[in-house]
Amino acid sequence: MTGTFPPLLDGPRLAPASGKPARQLVVILHGYGADGLDLIDLGRAWQGQLPDAAFVAPNAPEHLPFEALGGRQWFALQERDPNEYRLGAQAAQPVLDRFLDDELARHSLEGSALALVGFSQGAMMTFQCGLRRPSPPAALIGYSGLLPGAGQLGQVNTQSPVLIVHGEEDDVVASYHAQAAQKALDDAGVSSSLHLLAGLGHSIDERGMVLGGRFLEKAFGPAMPV
Repeated sequence: MTGTFPPLLDGPRLAPASGKPARQLVVILHGYGADGLDLIDLGRAWQGQLPDAAFVAPNAPEHLPFEALGGRQWFALQERDPNEYRLGAQAAQPVLDRFLDDELARHSLEGSALALVGFSQGAMMTFQCGLRRPSPPAALIGYSGLLPGAGQLGQVNTQSPVLIVHGEEDDVVASYHAQAAQKALDDAGVSSSLHLLAGLGHSIDERGMVLGGRFLEKAFGPAMPV
């Protein structure tokens, strides 16, 4: 008897800056049309604050439909409507869940030592997967994204604090999606904080990196003494 298994993910990794075994795992999810190399530098920026964390930025499981464009996608985008986002994120969730389980096992870590960080489509996957993990992650960060199925959250874990960072000038994912996400999370009992950054488009700037680093540092607690 044969079964269908989700594809295996892989991508660039950073070992803990402390040189010790990892005490935390930060998984960084890229946006549509990019790959893991596009965001692994976030990990480098945060290593000083999180010396005991391992970082990994997996490549999404699918190539874009037009190979000439390069890059990868967590799920296809055609209609670009809320129902497509919800169904696409749900379909991709088992692939990401398997990767997260494997990475935690690689480092002999519990699920509570995990943080998920995502940009754009990667933020959708951060919310979709992170809010439904059996063991709630320590933190979830969504940059320039939206919450799939915001009106149909149903049963989600409410123990993972969420940071939402969005540019006020975002012309790809309008900033009202960030406000809608925060309201839906608050209504579901999930602790969230929202930062709308003036003058920022669809990207992550230094302000966003600083906010993310501080949020992760607080979520994981103080580093172990050397």
